Amino acid sequence: MFIRVLGIIAAIAIVVGVVFLATWDMPPPTATVEKVLPDERFPR
Repeated sequence: MFIRVLGIIAAIAIVVGVVFLATWDMPPPTATVEKVLPDERFPR
């Protein structure tokens, strides 16, 4: 009986986690990245 209740609680936790991640509107990162690439990396 205990294993069945534990399994049901685990299944509910997984479903809640999936729904949370599917509906969470995570803001995109706002940091500006600037990197200088040397000309030697691009053949002509």
